[in-house]
Amino acid sequence: MAGELFATNTRPVAPPVSGGGKLTLFLLALVIVVIAEAIGNVSIPVGAGKIVLLPLLWALLLGGALGLMSPRLPAPLRLSGALQNAAGAYLQPALLIFIAKLGLLVGGSLPKILASGWALAFQEFGHFFGTMVFGLPVALLLGIKREAIGATFSVGREPSLAIIGERYGMDSPEGRGVLAEYLTGTVFGAVFIALLAGLITSLGIFNPLALAMGAGVGSGSMMAAASGAIAAQQTPEVAKDVATFAAASNLVTTTIGTYFTLFLSLPFTIWAYGKLEPILGRNRPDAARPAAADPQAPAHQPAHEEVRIGLGETVLAWILIGAYGLIGNWLTYGIVPDAQVVAGMAIIIGTVLAGWGLYLLLGRKLPAVLWVSIIGMALTYPGTPYAAEIAALTGKLNFLALATPILTFAGLSVAKDVPAFRRLGWRIVVVSFMANAGTFLGAALIAQFFMHPPLG
Repeated sequence: MAGELFATNTRPVAPPVSGGGKLTLFLLALVIVVIAEAIGNVSIPVGAGKIVLLPLLWALLLGGALGLMSPRLPAPLRLSGALQNAAGAYLQPALLIFIAKLGLLVGGSLPKILASGWALAFQEFGHFFGTMVFGLPVALLLGIKREAIGATFSVGREPSLAIIGERYGMDSPEGRGVLAEYLTGTVFGAVFIALLAGLITSLGIFNPLALAMGAGVGSGSMMAAASGAIAAQQTPEVAKDVATFAAASNLVTTTIGTYFTLFLSLPFTIWAYGKLEPILGRNRPDAARPAAADPQAPAHQPAHEEVRIGLGETVLAWILIGAYGLIGNWLTYGIVPDAQVVAGMAIIIGTVLAGWGLYLLLGRKLPAVLWVSIIGMALTYPGTPYAAEIAALTGKLNFLALATPILTFAGLSVAKDVPAFRRLGWRIVVVSFMANAGTFLGAALIAQFFMHPPLG
């Protein structure tokens, strides 16, 4: 969800949530993190492969279930719409903790990343064209018309909504298409990409680092879910490399992705639609028309109200989320939060604070994720004073333990999107899944090509 990392001051502002409401939200998040980490990793054989269900997925599912069951629960456990919006607001602090950890991982491995040559640069073409190549033909075969353009030119996060909204308007077929992609990604994106990435990894076809680059789809939660599923099937050393390459790929996608989708993938998708629709979509009824004509259908972007949290609350959120990470690191990976582990978490939070400070000082013109990543990488880059000591302290924290809080807040915020999601036709949801699969597999295929033979 890269868009959360940019300033989003165009959304309506929600009424403030009370302190008691926020306390309830964080207590629920703590319970979910503890349950998810206690369940741990669960492997399910699927043919020649397997699906690995990680704590972060349990957290997402538990949070979503709590939101959906909320009307039937006792009052203290109910998640109102305001609390669900607040949970969405706390996604960004959770994401920045995770990004800082990845930046600290990447810094020490920059020489290895640079040794990957053209793989990291060219895999971006796979991210952006893979969505169209996998999704557009399926959309046309299912009878979807111009909605296919909005649904397949990208993975449909907030920058994509803005691009389509400005060019076509959200009431247009292209607007309904990108909205469908956005809602599908919000509700099911992390679960879908984690299951797909885990299954593809278990087949042993791809270099795990190529898959890691495929995981950098430009969405923090989806990247965390996919890279976690890949890393869970590797040795501890390779798992660190998976996190490193996924973070590097996601950073590239996040920073240049908007321009790439605007100037390359959208024009190319429009051109491909013009060429393919007369062939694949000829004589097929407009499958999206019934949904568009439905007066209950979402004709515009759902009214996600923005919950603004002050700097003091944000710092407190970073501390609490860091504590949740320590708990997960203890429960799942057996690392007791002693003084060194706590010092490692303090460095991670300090990295976030420094990056956030730069973000504010420079007028929010570039995403906070960029500054947090750069500072993290600089701290552990070989040659930086105390780089080895910093890497050793922060290395005691498994990056997957820091991903669980992200998916927890994502799960707690997702129920508000389900009514709009239900009103979408099933065909466009299938197309959305294909687009998500396409961005992952497209980038992995290109990275695999440039990395062959595998890195030593």
